[in-house]
Amino acid sequence: MRPEPVERDARGIIDPGTGLTRFRLDRYAPSAPVARFVDRYWVASWDLSGREPYTQRVLAHPVVNVVFTAGGAAVHGPTTKVTRRRLEGEGWALGVMFRPAGFRPLLGRPMSGIVDASLPVSEVFAGGVFPGAPHPLMAEVDRILAGRLPAARHPAEDTRDLVERVAADPAVVGVSALAEREGLGVRLLQRRFADHVGLGPKAVIRRYRLYEAAERARRGAAPDWGVLAAELGFSDQAHLTREFTAVIGVPPARYAALTRNGGRGSG
Repeated sequence: MRPEPVERDARGIIDPGTGLTRFRLDRYAPSAPVARFVDRYWVASWDLSGREPYTQRVLAHPVVNVVFTAGGAAVHGPTTKVTRRRLEGEGWALGVMFRPAGFRPLLGRPMSGIVDASLPVSEVFAGGVFPGAPHPLMAEVDRILAGRLPAARHPAEDTRDLVERVAADPAVVGVSALAEREGLGVRLLQRRFADHVGLGPKAVIRRYRLYEAAERARRGAAPDWGVLAAELGFSDQAHLTREFTAVIGVPPARYAALTRNGGRGSG
């Protein structure tokens, strides 16, 4: 399935309207065997020659991204906070965005050990020979992954499916309710998330609900924030405002106004 273009799904990119005036972001589907574990490939390219550098803030999906640039490559584990990516001059980056829990078969140990951490790419792609341009590189990475990912179903794939159900259903707002719906004990659910995803179920649910709030804020008419807070599992509008502001940096109503008025630079 072809990934949604960033104009239609900007989850995780803070103030995408401003960012997309500084860089281009294209998304590509992996091959069918690799798609069991990889959500998409993405290519960011920019030319800021003669312009000020730009810093894009990102609240990344609760997954692993392997990122290649002209200067090197690294495996970036799931994050607990907003990260910043500084762009200057002319350049590109190729990202391999794994599906939730999709990196666990390659890592071979609990994902909780690489949260907010980066690993050398050689730990995953040892012996690979990588071309120096993003599209040939994408084809080579896909070929290597197809040969390294397990053919048999991996236990992490059950967790992947569970997390993707959470992402698709804004009505999922609590860990206990999720565990009951999935027929699991809360502690077992927490252990599975720590092992296969890295982040706990509460953090993952909240991440996807904040994405939903940010997307609602930047698209269409301003929502009724009190109604949206209740829909997304926050105790009240003030609770949503506090969490949104703590993560995104501005209150949701302010974010809505900024993104609808052409955004703002973030550095």
